[in-house]
Amino acid sequence: MYDIKALYEAESVAHAVQLLLEHPEAQIIAGGSDVLVQMREGKRAGKELVSIYGLDEIRGVSLEEDGTIRIGSLTSFSHITKDPIIQAHINVLGQAVDQVGGPQIRNIGTIGGNTCNGVTSADSASTLFAWDAIIEITGPEGVRRTPIQNFYIKAGQVDLRPGELQTGILIPKASYEGYEGHYIKYAMRNAMDIATTGCSVNVKLSADKSTMEDVRIAYGVAGPIPMRAVTAEAYAKGKPTTQAEIKAFARTVLEDINPRDSWRAAKDFRQHIAVVLAERALTESIRLAGGVIHE
Repeated sequence: MYDIKALYEAESVAHAVQLLLEHPEAQIIAGGSDVLVQMREGKRAGKELVSIYGLDEIRGVSLEEDGTIRIGSLTSFSHITKDPIIQAHINVLGQAVDQVGGPQIRNIGTIGGNTCNGVTSADSASTLFAWDAIIEITGPEGVRRTPIQNFYIKAGQVDLRPGELQTGILIPKASYEGYEGHYIKYAMRNAMDIATTGCSVNVKLSADKSTMEDVRIAYGVAGPIPMRAVTAEAYAKGKPTTQAEIKAFARTVLEDINPRDSWRAAKDFRQHIAVVLAERALTESIRLAGGVIHE
């Protein structure tokens, strides 16, 4: 069924790095929900595979001493959604990955695989962009960390060098403390579909809940890679939580995004949806943060 040249099973992260160096053409496989489908389609036929699925050292969610949330790259979507640390601090990420495929995919699919694919439609990606996530990468020269914005290079390509694998995703305390967020996925059907557009918004309100101190908004399928709408973010800072300002913020995203025409949706439709989602996601984020929206 699968045209696999060889399968090597890593016993540790260090062993995985060694195997990748020994077999430079090998493909990493974790849950296999993407790689095996691609092999069946013939896109990766005859490839060598390095399996990292047994590496529990890079699985699970933890809270580090400085308040950083660490998500091991092998953590499944189902685990993330149900994890108490995620629910307490960045529940929107759990909600976002709970919209990936069906239950079977969410049980085996990993957040590392979702981000390492480099596709703009990944449900976790836009939310991680909005949380200013940092990607941890382990390779022959040790561990390096890079902002997720730098990890994505172009459609389908991420910053993984020879012998490297992604081992963790970090959310610094400063990126989530005091923020509330909401993610909306628009797709042609309600279940098991790739996003036509995805929008994730985080907001931090003033002490009296009447002013937007900070807003972060990120999109999937609004460009070749997930992206932040930085002009809209700058516009929203310091603005009151009124319907007029929320609508103005939403219209401003058009200055940043660059969706394309495809068989799933036309560019102008994606632009329209992006504005609608921005308004709805910010409205819900403000509500979650305890704010009241005035006319």
